[in-house]
Amino acid sequence: MDVHYVGEISVEDTRKAHLADLAVQEKYGVKYHQYWFNESAGMVFCLMEGPDKASCEATHREANGFTACQIVEVEGGMYNIFMGEDQQLDHGLVLHKDGEIDTGYRFILTLDIVGNARAKSLNEAVAFHELKLPKKPKRLAIDRISSYKGRILKSHGYDCLIAVFGTAEAALECGYDIQKEVGRRALDPDSEGWDCTISMAISVGQPLTEKDGFFARAMQTGRRLCLIGSHNELVISNHFMEICDLNEVVKKHVKIKVINAAELSFIDAVLDLTEANLSESGFNIETLSRAVGVSRPHLYRKTTAITGRSPINFIRDFRLNKALCLLKEHTHNISEVAMEVGFNNPSYFTKCFHDKYGVTPSRIIA
Repeated sequence: MDVHYVGEISVEDTRKAHLADLAVQEKYGVKYHQYWFNESAGMVFCLMEGPDKASCEATHREANGFTACQIVEVEGGMYNIFMGEDQQLDHGLVLHKDGEIDTGYRFILTLDIVGNARAKSLNEAVAFHELKLPKKPKRLAIDRISSYKGRILKSHGYDCLIAVFGTAEAALECGYDIQKEVGRRALDPDSEGWDCTISMAISVGQPLTEKDGFFARAMQTGRRLCLIGSHNELVISNHFMEICDLNEVVKKHVKIKVINAAELSFIDAVLDLTEANLSESGFNIETLSRAVGVSRPHLYRKTTAITGRSPINFIRDFRLNKALCLLKEHTHNISEVAMEVGFNNPSYFTKCFHDKYGVTPSRIIA
C-alpha cells in the first residue's frame, strides 16, 4: 500500500490516474487493486501487488509522473482487520456500503483492563493469574465490540484490547456502552470479578503517513491516550471530535476527556524522549524539561493539566507500564526488566511496582 499527498484534485482526477496505472502495470509485473480518496485531506492510498517497491513506484511514475510519499508491505490479516473485506468498488475507488466514498479513516478503541490486586504487603502470597485476569470485564468488552461491528486487532497479554471500527459513531457508542456497564457493575456489591481499573481511548487514523507504517501512528496514539485517562474515563482527540458528530452523543458520556492537538503533541514529545531514554536511570525531569524546551515549572503545570499527574508520577507510570509488558513476556528476569525501564535498584523497582499494581514482579514471572 502507498500514500500520496495530492492536494486539491477531484474524484474524476483520481479515476483517471488509476486507469493510467492499470494501463502500464503489466509492464512492471504490478497489479493495482483499489484506492481510497480523502478529498479534504488531499490524500490517496493505493493497494497493489508487485514483485518489489521499485516496480510499484515505476508504474506510478510512468503512468502519472509522480512518486508515492511512502510505500509499505501490508500483512493480509492486518489489512482485513483495518480495511475490512468485500469492499464496494467504483472503478477502483473504495466506497462504503451506503455509496459514500471511503476516506480511509478508521477508528481505534483501545482498552487497558487491569485487575486490582488485593495483596496488602510485599510478602503476601497472591497468585498473579487470580489478580490480573479480569475475565468478566474483558468478556463484556469483547461482546460489546462485536455488537457494534468492531474487529479486535490483538490482545496485549491479559489487560489490553484494541478494536477497529469503520465509523466514529460506532467506536464512540461502543466505548460509552463499556464505560457504563463496567461502572455500574463495579458499584454493585453483589457483582464479583469486577474489581479492576479500566482506561479507554479512541484514536483516529489513516492507513499510512509520510513516515509511519500501517496505522502505526493511530495505534500509538491510542495507547498514549489511555495513559492520560483516569479510571473508566474515555479519552478522545480533538481530531476525532471534528470527524464525529458528537453533539447529542457526548451529552450521555459522564466521563469523557478531550485532548486537543497541542496537548497531544506535547505528550508525544514527552513520551518520545522518555522512550528514547527508557533504560537511562539518569534521565530525570530536569533532563526532560531541557529536551522538551520548557522550564521545570511549565513542564509540571502542563503535564499535570493534561494527565492529572505530576511529570515524575506520569513518567514513572509509563515506565512501570512498560515493565509490566516486559515481565509478561517471560523473557527477562526482574533485575533485567528494572534496568530496561530505568530503575538501577531492583528493590526500589519492586516497591514502585507493588505500589502501582498491588503485586510484586516475582508473582508475574512465577
